[in-house]
Amino acid sequence: MYHFCHKMRLITNAIAGLFAMSSLVVSSQTFAQSSAKTHALEQQIKVLESQLKAIRQELDHVKERTVQDEQEIRKVKEEVAREEQEVKEIKVKHEEIYREMARRERLLFFRGGYAHNLQGRNGSSLQSNVVPLGAQEAGDNDGWYIGAGFDWNLTRDVWGLLPKTSVFAELMFEYKKFGTVQGNALANAPSQLAGGALNPRGVTVSQFTVSAAPKIKFMEGSNFRPWIIPAGFAVHVVSPTTESITYLAPGMMFAAGADYRIWKEFYVGVDARYHETFGKTDGVNVSGLTAGAYLGIGF
Repeated sequence: MYHFCHKMRLITNAIAGLFAMSSLVVSSQTFAQSSAKTHALEQQIKVLESQLKAIRQELDHVKERTVQDEQEIRKVKEEVAREEQEVKEIKVKHEEIYREMARRERLLFFRGGYAHNLQGRNGSSLQSNVVPLGAQEAGDNDGWYIGAGFDWNLTRDVWGLLPKTSVFAELMFEYKKFGTVQGNALANAPSQLAGGALNPRGVTVSQFTVSAAPKIKFMEGSNFRPWIIPAGFAVHVVSPTTESITYLAPGMMFAAGADYRIWKEFYVGVDARYHETFGKTDGVNVSGLTAGAYLGIGF
């Protein structure tokens, strides 16, 4: 009995030992597997951390680029605003320049001054070879004139040939008076041709001129603008008529002058003009010159 109990105790101890050893082996294997899984998890965590770090860095780069883009957009907006302001200023300047130049496209002017004929005027009722009776006075060489005209701009740069040089079309009307003298027999009351006594009437020696010419003005954009007329056409109406009862004498005109804008669309100027009729027309020579001043109004 005693031996049986002893054997059973040994067997029990052996079984317990085997169970303990089995548990130890299983625990070791489980620990090993757990360690492997832990290591794998740690590796995955490290990979995830690296990915998160990369994502964070990419987000930081995106934020920086966004800030840079916003700054660039702000700069572009500011540049666009500046350009729009510059465009507005340029438009305002162009409008001012346009208005300024528009005032200079047309000019109405009124003239007056000194007139001189190269030869004393004769004619039908003045000094006459046809009617050598009564007073035989020639008209005075010196006189005065008044007139008016207008300029119309054709081009501001001579059709691209000369900058700041304008060509105007000028149309002008002018009245000249060379005094009053005693008339011959035709101006006697009654006429000496009818047997009347010497009673000469006064005869006004005058001349009306209409001319058309190109006028070249320099210094476009300046208040002071000198100008010349290289050549123009003029027709003179003489009074009294010639001894052949002709009253028209064509000729050419040459001129030079300058005008100055004093205020807004008001101008003052001076000019000198020479008229050439190339000799006598039916015994009358009306070649001469004028010199004076004028007042202009732009429109």
